[in-house]
This record gives sequence, structure tokens and C-alpha cells, in this order.
Amino acid sequence: MTILYMLIPLSLILLGLAVWAFFWAVKNDQFEDLEGPAHRILFDDDENDLTPEAREQRRKPAGEKPEASQSDEPPDR
Repeated sequence: MTILYMLIPLSLILLGLAVWAFFWAVKNDQFEDLEGPAHRILFDDDENDLTPEAREQRRKPAGEKPEASQSDEPPDR
């Protein structure tokens, strides 16, 4: 019976910590995008795996030529 004098306050402290952690997570937008990670795993191309140059190349429209080939000189053959 005397163990209850220790377990009840301990459980209330743990409950308080859990409630604080939940409100901290909500305040810091931890629950903002719940579906994004589930959909992201389905795609092979991850932006974080690319170099900055490759990211810029991917962002350009498909019909646009790379910067190096836009010069007025004919290509060397």
C-alpha cells in the first residue's frame, strides 16, 4: 500500500511530461504534413540526393537548352 504513495505522483509527473511533449509538438508544427512522408517513399527521385547543379537543371523547363549551349558559336564536331 505504501508503494502507491510513490507510484501515483510518479504517474502524474509522467502524464504531465506526455501532455507537455504533445503540446510542444503541435506548437512546433510537427503534425503539419501527415501524408507527405507516406507519399514521398513511393518516388525514386529525391531532391536531397541531387547536387545543387542537378536541382537547377531539373527545375528548368524541358524545352529550354542548358546555359552552356546557348552561345552563338556552332558546336564543335
